Amino acid sequence: MQHPFIRNHQFNLIQKQTGLLRQACGTAADPKVVESVRYGALQQITDMFPEATDEQRHALERISSLQTAPEFAQYLQDLEPGRTAFSSLTDKQLQKLFPKAKKLKGPNRDEIDLRHVTYLGWTDIASNKMYLVYEARGRLVGIEGRFTPAGKKSTCFLCNRQEEVALFTAITKTKPAGASPDYYKAIGNYLCADSEVCNKNITNVAVLEKFISEVTGIVW
Repeated sequence: MQHPFIRNHQFNLIQKQTGLLRQACGTAADPKVVESVRYGALQQITDMFPEATDEQRHALERISSLQTAPEFAQYLQDLEPGRTAFSSLTDKQLQKLFPKAKKLKGPNRDEIDLRHVTYLGWTDIASNKMYLVYEARGRLVGIEGRFTPAGKKSTCFLCNRQEEVALFTAITKTKPAGASPDYYKAIGNYLCADSEVCNKNITNVAVLEKFISEVTGIVW
């Protein structure tokens, strides 16, 4: 396989579709049902990579011929080397992303497999804050906000799964024309209390990028 090209959320979707097809192959009595699931899985996977090379496309499209559990496992194993890694950030880079956080304590990056990261998220219990770093189109963006554990399971707005959540509230950096100096707008959403769990679940970054745009004013 050529250079890594599969982002974490994309690999998660590949895993999800592979699991659905494996289940269909093992339980569906009607071959038409299996082929329908197979077509849907292939379509969703290939649609994520419109700029894939012939070699990359061939590696992804192998799902169209898989039948047995060992074949599905080997398919995912063969795609592992194609996973891209999130940027390995230094303390200086993190501080630049959050200049107002004078005593910023970043995550223990030695314990994080950066190939399994869509966004880097960590909390500072002392200040009840969460810090989120996202990378897209060669640009790193940092967002900080208040982190309030909900003490319950609910749907995370980023990964759309039922998990233990917290309310993450960030203040937008943009103001409408003519707004007073005191104007501010806060945007709050429930997201996974554990960022590692969220990164294992997330299969689409559209909501994440929309949230970042609303908070920062960045247009992707």
